[in-house]
Amino acid sequence: MGSIEAARKEANGSLTEKKPCVVFVLGGPGSGKGTQCANIVQHFGYTHLSAGDLLRAEIKSGSENGTMIQNMIKEGKIVPSEVTIKLLQKAMLESGNDKFLIDGFPRNEENRAAFEAVTKIEPAFVLFFNCPEEEMERRLLNRNQGREDDNIETIRKRFKVFLESSLPVIEYYNAKGKVREIDAAKSIEDVFEDVKVIFTPKEEQVATA
Repeated sequence: MGSIEAARKEANGSLTEKKPCVVFVLGGPGSGKGTQCANIVQHFGYTHLSAGDLLRAEIKSGSENGTMIQNMIKEGKIVPSEVTIKLLQKAMLESGNDKFLIDGFPRNEENRAAFEAVTKIEPAFVLFFNCPEEEMERRLLNRNQGREDDNIETIRKRFKVFLESSLPVIEYYNAKGKVREIDAAKSIEDVFEDVKVIFTPKEEQVATA
């Protein structure tokens, strides 16, 4: 066990020395998070880390850890926060960057508390893509082009889970003045204009105003 603990300390040591800038990206399914994260990466040099993608990649790798994750998902269990956080830490260290968009995490209060406890990193802010349910539903149905009857049920369940688990995280950071809310119902271009204002340093905004 000692070596795992030592490795964790070492990973934390090198991460905290870097003092990385972490932005949590939250929004319901269909709120356009992925599209906007790609834009932020291109324009502002962030590294985009999706918790879901990292878990899927770990499963694909066939590692012992991946098999455990796969079994948990199959059994309908939630993957422990620590597992996801370790994957995020590893990806952050390997990227060589010090600016990160963490997408789809923390999904709930327990994730949030574990992330701060394990990494000793507090996010610079939370980028919250707020989109009305009807709009997200419309986008997802257009994207899926499948049988609407079975899709709509699944989509509504996903909204419900998002609201119940993620809103407490948004409220927690809102109380600390760390939430930057975006009206995600607008067009992709208009949403990105709002995003740019948030990511552009104040002094540059003044210079270009």
